[in-house]
Amino acid sequence: MTTLFIILALLFLALLVIVPLLEKHADKGDAIDDRRLSRWILPLIALMLVLALIRHYVA
Repeated sequence: MTTLFIILALLFLALLVIVPLLEKHADKGDAIDDRRLSRWILPLIALMLVLALIRHYVA
């Protein structure tokens, strides 16, 4: 159990360091790309839910 807490603490610390670094050095994307990607999110979520239901009832 102690090992689990050590691993979780290290992952949390890594996130605290890595996320700000990535945000600082990330490229600023186009708003057009964001709109184009966001158009696909809801249909993909719906497809994923339908496939999960099919998998649940068939398997």
